[in-house]
Amino acid sequence: MMHDVIVIGGGISGLATAYNLMLRGIDVQLLERQVRTGGNAISEGFDGFLMEHGPTTFNASVPQAVAQIDALGLLDQAHDLGPDVKRRYLRDDGKLTGIPASLTGFFTSNYLSARARARILIEGLIPRYMGDEESIHAFASRRFGREFADKVMDPMAAGIFMGDSRELSINGAFPKLAEMERTIGSITRGVLRAKRGSEPGRHLYSWDNGIGTIPQVLTNHLRGRVHTGITVSDLSRTAQGFAAKTSRGTRNARAVVLAVQPHVAAQLLEQIDPVGAGVIGAIQAPPVNVGFFGYRREQVAHPLDGLGFLSTRDDGRILSGSQFASTMYPHRAPDGYVAISAYAGGVRNPDLVSLSETDLVAEIHGELAETLGISGAPVVTRLRRWPLGLPQYTLGHSVRQKVIAETPDRVDGLFLTGNYTKGVSVANCMKSSQDTAERIALYLSVTFKANQKCDIRLTMR
Repeated sequence: MMHDVIVIGGGISGLATAYNLMLRGIDVQLLERQVRTGGNAISEGFDGFLMEHGPTTFNASVPQAVAQIDALGLLDQAHDLGPDVKRRYLRDDGKLTGIPASLTGFFTSNYLSARARARILIEGLIPRYMGDEESIHAFASRRFGREFADKVMDPMAAGIFMGDSRELSINGAFPKLAEMERTIGSITRGVLRAKRGSEPGRHLYSWDNGIGTIPQVLTNHLRGRVHTGITVSDLSRTAQGFAAKTSRGTRNARAVVLAVQPHVAAQLLEQIDPVGAGVIGAIQAPPVNVGFFGYRREQVAHPLDGLGFLSTRDDGRILSGSQFASTMYPHRAPDGYVAISAYAGGVRNPDLVSLSETDLVAEIHGELAETLGISGAPVVTRLRRWPLGLPQYTLGHSVRQKVIAETPDRVDGLFLTGNYTKGVSVANCMKSSQDTAERIALYLSVTFKANQKCDIRLTMR
């Protein structure tokens, strides 16, 4: 049977692409290797706690994604950050510093030296950069000073991407900051011009049952179009489009979407698009470890009055950051208890894969105890080890994006989407998926009209 589109990969990107195609009346089928959909968007409830194994928030600053959430009936059920999220915490040399969640927060805190704070004030006088692509660290050093780059932007790069600010591209990782400099000439003026409450990250949503709610609802809407437990081992061209060789036979379609991890996409592209395969296969995704800990509230001395904390490169410490899950959203811990997630690994500590689960849990708990003043053992613990973590938007990412976007130009009817293309967040993945669906719909419409004209010519002969 010939379908209009086969989507390979049932994470949020694949599900959202299939959903947007379905809304356009397109015959779409989704194939997922695992027995469940959702990819790394796994929300697990146990003993009154809720652990996010992957993404933890939905960024409401992406309007196209918010519109999709609304169409799914999820917007009214969304929780914004809890009222006790009042500070941003940064850890340097083992010490936590709370910074008020306001534009003036860094000036009223002693986290940065007086000289560094003064340097921030002249950011608006720094001329626009006219050179080649910059790293996050180089961009922040030039505009805000070296101390800000080391103590603020490097922890952000590690916390959001589990990456290194000296290797990550500012255009790839934080395109809005690069755009502010290019169009306005100043990040400070750009932020001040933004409407209050619309700054990136200002509104972060989740649901009672966690981020896993999104793939669950998408899967329900797609009904019989989703097929799990199916591995695609080969993708080839045919006269009518594509043939996908799977563990349950061959599936045929006029167009194909690869919504899988970059290393899987590279393998499937090897024969039909070697250029794309080479570029995508080079994308790094170092291993990430997510620790989840439940404690009685009286065990934790820290007020937990923020999102969590991000960390500079502390010698001998392994955490890139932590989230105070039960402060962020309701239903993350039973009454009288708190839930804390912690993140280790990535580019900073790839060798943690050699530690046993028992040793790694003990090390993470010990570091949390030291940082947050925790006494006694946790009530519950969970550990998720992702052998492949977040894709790294390293220098040269804009070139990779161009190669990825031009995939249909090299191979008619082949499209790519996922968190390695235009942003790692759930919201960015949903926006990218909508854009992909629009391109596919246009492609199918054009090819259908071309085939109609061909049929007419043949009948007139």
